[in-house]
Amino acid sequence: MFVLALSTPLAVAPAATRTDTSIVSARSAGSARATEPARTSALTGAVAVPPANAEFDYQIGGAYQPPVGVQVVSRDRRAVPAAGLYTICYVNAFQVQPDELGWWQSHHEDLLLKNTNGECVIDQDWGENLLDLSTGAKRADVAAVVNGWIDGCAASGFRAVEPDNLDSYDRSQGLLTRADAMAFVSLLATHAHAAGLAIGQKNTAQLGTAGRDAGLDFAIVEECGQYGECGDYTSVYGNNVIDIEYTGQAFKKACGSHGATLSIVRRDRDVTVPGSGSYVYESC
Repeated sequence: MFVLALSTPLAVAPAATRTDTSIVSARSAGSARATEPARTSALTGAVAVPPANAEFDYQIGGAYQPPVGVQVVSRDRRAVPAAGLYTICYVNAFQVQPDELGWWQSHHEDLLLKNTNGECVIDQDWGENLLDLSTGAKRADVAAVVNGWIDGCAASGFRAVEPDNLDSYDRSQGLLTRADAMAFVSLLATHAHAAGLAIGQKNTAQLGTAGRDAGLDFAIVEECGQYGECGDYTSVYGNNVIDIEYTGQAFKKACGSHGATLSIVRRDRDVTVPGSGSYVYESC
């Protein structure tokens, strides 16, 4: 998964550091394809999901002018939506950005997941505290914070929300379950729909139809080509799947198998902006 690092719940900071030495490979402006218009969610009938097989750009590490032909963009919740484009709002919904930890400790210490020794449970890959979703009351309290972010997304003009780290229960030392995550994401989905936003399943191929049943409308995933999981998502969401790959080999594989029907891009792992020296963008 990719996790963006924010400074506080009220500000944006640069993306979390990941290492990539890929060379820029720009898509030519003449490769834009025809796409179907955005359709309403079969689940809600009231919100528009991203158009399938549309040119996409993943900009959660920093906003910039999208390449010519792009129709759908994902940006951090504090960024401005891309003018005239379908823009998805990224939020880290299940874990705490490291530089937000002080805010959570000051305001919601009880919502940080702790083990039986009273130690906070950490996602070791990203140094992020897990949020405690183990009871209905705690899920409601965490949702009150995240749903406030979703309201901000709607007010800013985003069309959908991308809640990250849905699979954090796998890193919870057995303290959280998939059922906890589904109950929580259902709260977010209900709120997003009421705000006029679609909501996507982020990664977590093993869910099957559970995400759809919880109210999710489409999927936005990382490296389904790399791990051979694209079909796991299309079996649930049809062609309403967006995939981001981080290596040339996996990108080629994903384009070969699903490029005619899904939105697939290659980005650098830091998801940097043009001119950074590590920026990579390709679309099949």
